[in-house]
Amino acid sequence: MGDAGEGLVDAESRLAERMEEREEEKRKARQAGKGADPERVRQVESLKLARTEMQRQLDLSTHPARKQQLTQALAEIEKRIKQLSA
Repeated sequence: MGDAGEGLVDAESRLAERMEEREEEKRKARQAGKGADPERVRQVESLKLARTEMQRQLDLSTHPARKQQLTQALAEIEKRIKQLSA
C-alpha cells in the first residue's frame, strides 16, 4: 500500500512542476508580447491558421487548377505574414 501512495505523491509533484512550468511560459510570453501590437499579433495568428488550412486543402486537392490557386494563395499568405512580422 505504501508503494501506491508514493506513486500518487510522485504524480502530484510532477503535476505541480508542470503547472509551474506552464505559468513561467505564460509569464515569458506576456513579457515578450508587451511591446507587440495586439492587433498585429492577432492578424499574424489568423494568417497562420489560414496557411494551415490552405496547406491542408492543397494536400488533398487533385485538380491542377485548384492546386495552382492554393499555391498562389499560400504565397500571398506567406508574403503578408512576412510583412506583418517585419
